[in-house]
Amino acid sequence: MTATAAQPLLVAAFGLLGLLTSPLAELLIARSLPRLGGIPSPAMRLTTAVLTAVLFGLLTLRFGFSPILPAYLLLAVMAVQLSRVDVAHHLLPNPLILLLLAAGLVLLTTSAALLSDWPGLLRAAAGGVIFFFGYLILGLISPGGLGMGDVKLAAPLGMYLGYLGWSQVFYGGMLGFVIGGVMTVLMLRLKRGIKPSEVAHGPAMFAAAIGVVLLSA
Repeated sequence: MTATAAQPLLVAAFGLLGLLTSPLAELLIARSLPRLGGIPSPAMRLTTAVLTAVLFGLLTLRFGFSPILPAYLLLAVMAVQLSRVDVAHHLLPNPLILLLLAAGLVLLTTSAALLSDWPGLLRAAAGGVIFFFGYLILGLISPGGLGMGDVKLAAPLGMYLGYLGWSQVFYGGMLGFVIGGVMTVLMLRLKRGIKPSEVAHGPAMFAAAIGVVLLSA
């Protein structure tokens, strides 16, 4: 079987993996962080499973069966789960952000070792630092616009974008605020009385980062 012919099967296999990984992630989160309210509703579980499966499939198309793929599959799982938590509770739990950062660093280091891409790993570290301090400055200037959870989340997202290149860091950062602004306007129109500070910014940050990952060459 040629590589081209095998690609749809590979995408389908990883899509199925995403479908199965999502409920497992929700179970582990519910057990380790019971303050978040336990297992989400069946409708929410179905939605997160489908989103995770779609992202797994798209990322497999983007990277193929390569050493870099596991790191970005982890990003997909955590993006869906942290977005769910942020929307429901306006909270980005420290343990989950630390897991994304630490496990992501291990997986990116493994990829760099297997591909001899040490410059990419250095960019990842620099991207994480740049994103973190950039968001920290903005958070201090406008505490009503960004929460400390968003600032902490910036570190792993900058790391993932930096591994791919400097242009990804730039566009990921800019696009995050664009998407966040659009989401805030929509929420203000849909929910009267809501304050801009009450709109979760984490999903916009994830959408921007994953969008740049998928669309960048």
